[in-house]
Amino acid sequence: MLQNSSPEPPHPAKDVTQHVGYLLKRAQAALRGAMDKTLREHGLTVPQYATLELLALHPGMSNADLARATFVTRQSGNVVLRGLQDGGLITRPATADHGRARPAHLTEEGRARLAAVQAAVYAVEQRMAEAIPPRRMAALLADLDSIAAALEE
Repeated sequence: MLQNSSPEPPHPAKDVTQHVGYLLKRAQAALRGAMDKTLREHGLTVPQYATLELLALHPGMSNADLARATFVTRQSGNVVLRGLQDGGLITRPATADHGRARPAHLTEEGRARLAAVQAAVYAVEQRMAEAIPPRRMAALLADLDSIAAALEE
């Protein structure tokens, strides 16, 4: 006869609200809400902003690469790129030179919009960073990276 016993939690926790996954999701939801509010004032969404940041660092990224880097599907990534292109913030060739990739680049207007919004976005990150003692920041960043790597396997 099988006993009806619950599995042991991965670490001591009073309830689910103290589990690592729950607390990560809570932090992510708070960050997303703060980012949405800040970016709305500048007429951008989080994926649009992330795309502008990435294209500033890596001009010519493809839709597939941008979608992966901004955590959206390729279809959603294409919608983001079309919106940015329609808004005059990026350019992409009408057709691909080879394959299906159409590399994207910031326009002058895109660079200006990114510069205008960066201070507001960085202020959100500063609020997060101030909640962590400076001596623990490097460890937190390493731990978050380790968590992601463990789940990507």
